[in-house]
Amino acid sequence: MTTPAHRRHDPRLGEFSLRPLDPDADAVLLHGWVTHPKAVFWMMQDADVARVAAEYRRIAAHPHHDAYLGFWQDRPAFLAERYDPAEVELVGLYDPVEGDVGMHFLCAPAGAPVHGFTRAVLTTVLDWLFADPATRRVVVEPDVRNTAVHALNAAVGFTVVGPITKPEKTALLSVCTRAQFLAATR
Repeated sequence: MTTPAHRRHDPRLGEFSLRPLDPDADAVLLHGWVTHPKAVFWMMQDADVARVAAEYRRIAAHPHHDAYLGFWQDRPAFLAERYDPAEVELVGLYDPVEGDVGMHFLCAPAGAPVHGFTRAVLTTVLDWLFADPATRRVVVEPDVRNTAVHALNAAVGFTVVGPITKPEKTALLSVCTRAQFLAATR
């Protein structure tokens, strides 16, 4: 594995890390994740490997959007995307604040679920984003029907702003400040 961009030790589940995604080398792995039935809200159910690689090459080339492969105990286990919501995803849909960072995350399908794993992944992703002192708030826009992620978001400090209409979905805009994250996870 290349040098991680971020590491976090979870007291219960151990080591998590992230490294920049390689759109071509990681496409086959990601294809299995984004087309899995549990990834329905990722909206790539019908994608082939070439489309997955093309989408992540597009993200890698974008000046305001990037993707990272996440590891648990040195094995690929999740995907994280970081974006500038004033430039990508939410342009014109909310009033951005200086220091806002947008985020998406997706856990790999698991043969046997590990209690607390998804929350540990989300905590790791937020820990990574807030490691940058310029990040003041993390902004998310999950599908309004994704009640599982809404509960996870609340557990790590997100507060709901309200529903917004995007071209592909009705989303529940939510934000989390550094203070909210620390209060919820310490």
